[in-house]
Amino acid sequence: MEQALKYDQNIDFALPSTKGGLRVDFPKGNVTVSNVFELMPFENQLIIFTLKGADVQQVLDYIASTNGQPVARLQMKIIDKKPTDVLVNGKPFDVNKTYRVLTSDYIGGGGDNVPAFKNAIDQKVIGLKIRDALMNYVTETETAGKTINPKLDGRITKN
Repeated sequence: MEQALKYDQNIDFALPSTKGGLRVDFPKGNVTVSNVFELMPFENQLIIFTLKGADVQQVLDYIASTNGQPVARLQMKIIDKKPTDVLVNGKPFDVNKTYRVLTSDYIGGGGDNVPAFKNAIDQKVIGLKIRDALMNYVTETETAGKTINPKLDGRITKN
């Protein structure tokens, strides 16, 4: 998400991959180019889709029915495999609005049975592969002398 925001500041939330698209876990310690290729061996491009609220609801339903997916700028509770208390970029989800959703060309094309993107109002290819965005993030973080410390932050909770 951080890398995509350099291309477009108006992204509401991201579903850049599904759990099935992430092939391995990163080992603790230094992250290598090989680690990034093992995690994300695909040539998937990032695309920003403009979706009607009803189509975003389908994305939310998919995320809930699969017990959560990797997301950014999206929070929700899952109760009985249904999304509740949904916040998009810190604001309550409104089915009457349109949203700009960052995802991959694979998911946007219906991959992993996510059909919501087929009715997109608009789409914008930003010219960045997911893997390259991840490598850029790792490199920039390392160059800044920082350490990546992953932690659960409550984006998606289940009851």
